[in-house]
Parts: sequence; structure tokens; C-alpha cells
Amino acid sequence: MTRPTDPTAPAEPGRPGAETDLARTRRARRVDRMLAERYPDARCELDFTDPFTLLVATVLSAQTTDVRVNATTPALFARYPGPAELAAADPDELEEILRPLGFFRAKARAVQGLSQALVTRFGGTVPARLPDLVTLPGVGRKTANVVLGNAFGVPGITTDTHVLRLSGRLGYTTSEDPLVVERELGALLPRRDWTMACHRLIFHGRRTCHARRPACGACPVARLCPSAGIGEQDPQRAAALLKG
Repeated sequence: MTRPTDPTAPAEPGRPGAETDLARTRRARRVDRMLAERYPDARCELDFTDPFTLLVATVLSAQTTDVRVNATTPALFARYPGPAELAAADPDELEEILRPLGFFRAKARAVQGLSQALVTRFGGTVPARLPDLVTLPGVGRKTANVVLGNAFGVPGITTDTHVLRLSGRLGYTTSEDPLVVERELGALLPRRDWTMACHRLIFHGRRTCHARRPACGACPVARLCPSAGIGEQDPQRAAALLKG
């Protein structure tokens, strides 16, 4: 007699094609609901007050932490509160403010360049369309979706390093191409949930499903994860790995 199977359960190890598209969609949505319970405070962890400050902060967050960006941007925006001021900034002074972030020369050029583009091409206003945002210096689809989702309320998939890693571990995609992951993850979730679902994946990646040693024994979605078992299984030792 064949035992009934859970249609939301992941594919068995070694059988990547065993899960149907419908089952994967149901599982992804169930995982998102469970992560929403685990991280009710999930949000963008960059401090911002408007689309411009979020755009600049997101560009600055490359290859550094949100904590470090949040420690640096108050002085930056006190000195240059808008695109016009940042566009006209003295490069040496701007670089000095951004020095704690690393790669400060490249970042100074990027944020000054995007500010100049905002002034000359968009009247000093951050555009609310992805095709316009990605024309700005230093702004790709990931940054554009962060701004659209959090400053304008336009749903988007943010393919940051945590979303890419967890999308693979959870069996949502076999690709590492951000464009492919954006498309495949977006197909699994309702469009209205895209922004918050990415926040929840990022929170989970930072706090539980770490890159090097995931805390599988303390993971709320381990039962639905094809990769469960790659990290620490003992509940007590796994709990000690949790962050935040």
C-alpha cells in the first residue's frame, strides 16, 4: 500500500525533479508564512527618510554591513541632504565621510554620479520606475527593487546574497543568476508579497540560515527544506548559533 505524501514537502534528496511546480509553489508560500511568524519585525534594515536617502544607502551597502552604513549616513545626509547638494559635493570631503565603509572612492563616485543624474535628468527626484532607476550610476536591479519596494510600495524581488543563497537551499531554483532567481522566486509567491518575502528571507539568512554554518536544528522551516541537515542539527548547539 502506498503511503500518502505531503504535497508541500520538498523533493527527496537526489530527486531534484520529484517536486511538481504546484507543490513547490505551495511549499514556498507555506515557508513564507512560517518565516513571517518567526520574524514579525522583518523590514529593510537600512535607515532612510525618503527615496533619495534609501537609494544612496543601498548603493553604499555593497560589500559592507547595514550597521556600518547606518553609522555613516547621518553625517553624510547632514552635510548633503539632497541630490543637488551631493551632486555638488567636494570629492575629497565626500570620500572622507565615506571612508569607514571601504571602497570609499568608488562609492563616492557612484553616489555623486547618481545624484548628478537625478538633478540633470529627473529634476532632482528619484524616479519610481525600474527602467529609469537602473540607468543611474551604481544602480542595478537589486538596488532598484529595494527602493521601489520600500520607498514607493512597488513590489519587487531583491536578489541580495541571502535571497540568492536561501532560494537555492530551499529548492526554489537551481540557478545562481540573479535575473533567473528573481523570475523564478517571483513566480512562486504572490506579487503583493514579494518585498516582504525577501525581507523575511534576508532576516532568516542573517539570523539562522548562515552561509557557513546554518542552524538547522533551530530552523522553523527545516521540515520543508531540501537542504536541512547541512548545518548544525543538535537543537541546543544550533540555538547557540542564532543571531539577532
